[in-house]
Amino acid sequence: MLVTLFKCAGRLPLAWLQAVGAALGWLVWWASPTYRRRFRDHVAQAGVPWGQAREAVAAAGRMALELPWLWMRPADEPLGPRVRWDGAEHIEHALARGRGVVFLTPHLGCFEVTAQAYAERFGAAHGPITVLYRPPRKAALRPLAEEARRRPGLTTAPATLAGVRQMIRALRAGQAVGLLPDQVPPEGLGVWSPFFGRPAYTMTLAARLAQQTGAQVLLAWGERLPGGQGYVVHVSEFQDPLPADDQGESAAASINHAMERLIRQAPGQYLWGYHRYKAPRREAALLGKDA
Repeated sequence: MLVTLFKCAGRLPLAWLQAVGAALGWLVWWASPTYRRRFRDHVAQAGVPWGQAREAVAAAGRMALELPWLWMRPADEPLGPRVRWDGAEHIEHALARGRGVVFLTPHLGCFEVTAQAYAERFGAAHGPITVLYRPPRKAALRPLAEEARRRPGLTTAPATLAGVRQMIRALRAGQAVGLLPDQVPPEGLGVWSPFFGRPAYTMTLAARLAQQTGAQVLLAWGERLPGGQGYVVHVSEFQDPLPADDQGESAAASINHAMERLIRQAPGQYLWGYHRYKAPRREAALLGKDA
C-alpha cells in the first residue's frame, strides 16, 4: 500500500507536491512537542535568528513529498532545465585531475537532487557517482529506494565495509562519491566533534576516503527554488585542510566547520529537526557482518 501511494504521488507535479509538503511540515511541527523542542534548540544552538530558520519547518515537509517525484521519475526523463548550476567549474577542474571527487552534502535543501544532477551532467563522460546510503527504516520502502536511486550515471553503496570498498574503487578510478557528513554514524565509526559549538558524533569516513585516495573534496547542496521551479546545485571548494591524525578529530572538526558555513547560507532549508546530537547506535555497519 505504501509503495503504491509513493508511486502515485510521483506522477503529480513537483509544485503541487511541495505545496502539500509545506503544509505537512507544519502539521508535524504542531503535532510533535519533542520535534518542536529539538528544532528550536538546534536553531538556538547555532545562533541563527528564528526568523531566518522558521521557513525550515515547511522545507522539511517539502523535502519529504518531493521524494516520490525525484525517485519515480522515468529514467529517460532528465531533470533538464529544472536544475541550474553554480560552481560546476570546480567539478570540471577536480575531474580533470583524475584522482576522484568526494562530495560532502549536509541535510540542506534537496540533497537527493545533487547526485541526480551530477549523474546527468557528468556521468556519461566520467563514470557514475557512487552515493553512500542507509536503507529506509520501513522494510516496504527498501526495495523501492534502492531501485529508485539506481539511475543512469548514479549508483549506491550500502553503509557496510563492502560499500566503503566500492567507494574507494570508484575514487581510484577517477570517479565521484557522495556522503552526508552530518549524518550520525554507528558507534565506533566517528568521533565527538563540535558542531555549532556542541559536541556531535561525526563520521570519519569522509576524510579517510579523501586521504587514502588523494581525491579532491568539494561541497555541494541543492537549493530548492520556490513554486516548484526546480533547484540550483551549488558547488564550492573545501577550504579547510584535512589533517591526518590517529583519531580523525581534526579532520572531523574541519568538516563540521564547512557544513556550518553552508547551513548559514540558507538556514531556512536545513533540517534543524534532525537528531544531530544523539548518541550513536550500537550496531555493526561499516565494520559489521562484512568485516
